[in-house]
Amino acid sequence: MRKITIKTLLYHSGGFFALSYISLCLLVSIFAYVIAPDKSVNANQMHLSIHSQHPGFEVQMLHIPVDDRQINKSLKNLFYGDPNPGVYFPISSFIIEQDGLWIEHFNFDTPGKKEWIPLHSFPKSTTKSALLSNYITTKKFLLGTDLFGRDVLSRLLIGTRVSLSIGFVAVLISLLVGLFLGSLGGYYGGTIDKVVMWIINVTWSIPTLLLVIAISVALGKGFWQVFIAVGLTMWVEVARIVRGQVITLKNRQFVIATRVLGFSSFRTLFRHILPNALGPLVVITASNFAAAILVESGLSFLGIGAQPPIPTWGTMIKDHYQFLVMGKPYMALIPGLAIMLLVSSFMILGNTLRDYYDPIKN
Repeated sequence: MRKITIKTLLYHSGGFFALSYISLCLLVSIFAYVIAPDKSVNANQMHLSIHSQHPGFEVQMLHIPVDDRQINKSLKNLFYGDPNPGVYFPISSFIIEQDGLWIEHFNFDTPGKKEWIPLHSFPKSTTKSALLSNYITTKKFLLGTDLFGRDVLSRLLIGTRVSLSIGFVAVLISLLVGLFLGSLGGYYGGTIDKVVMWIINVTWSIPTLLLVIAISVALGKGFWQVFIAVGLTMWVEVARIVRGQVITLKNRQFVIATRVLGFSSFRTLFRHILPNALGPLVVITASNFAAAILVESGLSFLGIGAQPPIPTWGTMIKDHYQFLVMGKPYMALIPGLAIMLLVSSFMILGNTLRDYYDPIKN
């Protein structure tokens, strides 16, 4: 079997750029909370007074941190978000006095409500100068705010983790099930093959999205339930390809030699047949990754995927698709563009791998 390397991908510009973009998304998904401006869990800080704002929107923000005794700084916060980010207030103006400050809450239409914030609300030994430099800042929302006043950029970055995670888990489940059934039917043939093909044909005849919805309803709404549901519907393509490859290879001379030498069926199958069938499997894996991301986005759009406040690209489109005709189409187009770029990258990578492993072209 031919081995593909980064050097090989350099000669296929589309495949190289696709792999580079996927690698970038992988890094973003791992370090999402390090990069994201909103470091709270699920980037779920809501500020209704600044909802639905355009990209580049700026506002003054007052930050009141939690009590020092409640702060639990750990490495876990870098990967799962800060559970105690404190309280943030969008403000229009402020007046600092000796024992505290007056703030005017941000409001577009009318003057905002004024509120007194005593100095003891901040960490001990906070001075007036420290209050101005550390707790009152101008925050810029690079991609604007969503319907609930949350930072779109932060939720978009964290949503990358959901999309790649579901692609990885779904592909892993589909490989486990597909490899087992496909190799079983292709190697042993006869009645076993007929049973396997019957299962494949029945599953194949059910529309994918309908089957995913049925499994999701049976398992219940949730993060991991979606992973399992998508994975259990994507094994059919893997099983068909593995079965065909095993049927083609099992009568080759090197396989017959393993039987003559007395090797077990398990060793023959997993040490000699399946390694020579990895080329088509790599291609279908890339395709299934793209399909899993699309299916998860569809489920989230329908409201049966990962549940709020977990940020997913499909949920972001669901919450804002009505803005397409309300003068702010970017609110739905931004997560839609993210889905398109990631799915296209996997499809381009799959096409590159297909061309590389195609015996006719090579």
